Amino acid sequence: MTAAERARPLLQPDHRDAPLQDGVIDLIADDAFATRGSAQRLMFTDVVPAIYERWWRPGLARIVKGAFGPDMDDEHRIARLLLGLTPGDGVLDVACGPGNFTRDFARVVGPTGLVVGIDASPTMLARALHDTPAQDHDNVAYVRGDAVTLPFRDQSFDAVCCFAAIHMFADPFRALDQMTRVLTPGGRIALFTSSRGRSLPLRAWEGFVGERLTGQRMFERDEVTGALRERGYVDVEQLTTGITQFVGGRKAQ
Repeated sequence: MTAAERARPLLQPDHRDAPLQDGVIDLIADDAFATRGSAQRLMFTDVVPAIYERWWRPGLARIVKGAFGPDMDDEHRIARLLLGLTPGDGVLDVACGPGNFTRDFARVVGPTGLVVGIDASPTMLARALHDTPAQDHDNVAYVRGDAVTLPFRDQSFDAVCCFAAIHMFADPFRALDQMTRVLTPGGRIALFTSSRGRSLPLRAWEGFVGERLTGQRMFERDEVTGALRERGYVDVEQLTTGITQFVGGRKAQ
């Protein structure tokens, strides 16, 4: 059984017959997704997916995390620690991009586990398929869908990750509701997103560049942790670095 076939039962019934397009379960018509802001539109180009994992993501992350912030290897380690993955787990990688974290999670959960990456960008998913050959990653499936209206059944994943994306969503807190819905009781969530600075000049710059020009939301420092607690998460953790934050928590039993 292929990973895509293993993933289909996790979809809500009205999505299970969606076509498999070039290895991706496709739930979005070509003209049915409206991007929000210039930052998200870049993810739908041909250029950014080609350079994302090696150049774009590490370079941009270094700027926003600060000179002494975690590097990409550290980010992968932080994600794994926040999620507490074990062999056999089912993992959802929201806004998976070219699958750089998806593949890492697949190595941890092993052949009895399953990792599903979901993204709205067809060019990102094409790159993900290119870099995730089925013969080497038979526990990875990709879905083209909208993170704000996740197409999966309730309580269908043991862990949910969303790194470097939720601040670009049209409705980030609705997306967080969806991630919570598909997470099993006791399951863990890991987020990497924006965090507003404390100084007035920095906040003014963030408001103009981060929000007006690029369409990215700048979260207040306790906004995301508070949102998790409001949704019943416990053991909430936060690491801030530069104008970013890593946040994790466990959904209450």
